Amino acid sequence: QVQLVESGGGLVQAGGFLRLSCTTSGLAFTTTKMAWFRQAPGKEREGVSCISPSSASTYYAGSVKGRFTISRDNAANTLYLQMNSLKPEDTAMYYCAARRTPWGICNSVDQTDFAYWGQGTQVTVSS
Repeated sequence: QVQLVESGGGLVQAGGFLRLSCTTSGLAFTTTKMAWFRQAPGKEREGVSCISPSSASTYYAGSVKGRFTISRDNAANTLYLQMNSLKPEDTAMYYCAARRTPWGICNSVDQTDFAYWGQGTQVTVSS
């Protein structure tokens, strides 16, 4: 059974930082493409960032490029999202996601490419 569990969310002031983690189990993590998505109230879920199994390929949405960094620790089966220079518009529920089929590169972050999802962790940025 695949499980993805996010943590690290919270309330932070604008300009601050947070580091999200996603611990996984039941996955062949070392060969699985992973991603972060977010969904703000009243808005559709959007892709934030993607990372290939080897970390050689990454992708960032334009709204977070230069501020967020995705990474993974394959030995620990864990995905991370370092979020710096946070803005109020980054406020959302953040979800990690895993692709069902192995390998793959990241030239976009489309939710239809991901089959497994965590429950989410809330990030709130105050102005």
